[in-house]
Amino acid sequence: MDHAIDLDQAAAEITTRFQAWAASGLSPRPITWRDETLRWPQRLETDRALVADPDSIGVRILGTDGWTEVHLVLFRSGWADLDALTDDEVTTECPQITSPEEFGNLLDSSVTRFLGAGRHPG
Repeated sequence: MDHAIDLDQAAAEITTRFQAWAASGLSPRPITWRDETLRWPQRLETDRALVADPDSIGVRILGTDGWTEVHLVLFRSGWADLDALTDDEVTTECPQITSPEEFGNLLDSSVTRFLGAGRHPG
């Protein structure tokens, strides 16, 4: 599989936002990692050390109301799955991502757009 995105750098984009999200009342869940070398169905791990060849990372962020949420998965090939559940709709998008910084922008815009809070200060 093509390695267009460094998933460790992309995970750092998530990690730097945890505190701001929590301060906004959001509840981010641990980053999940999927290992390309494991047989299907691959387990999701929260411990990076257990993943030899990561092919995706994910994060789930719960809104302040306990109902709304955003779930983002980034694949090292350079595309993301965005799923958002709000009061009146479910949104699914699959944007192309070219860098960890672009993924950080997607995190910020998704949290602001769907959860209305948690903008990254940087």
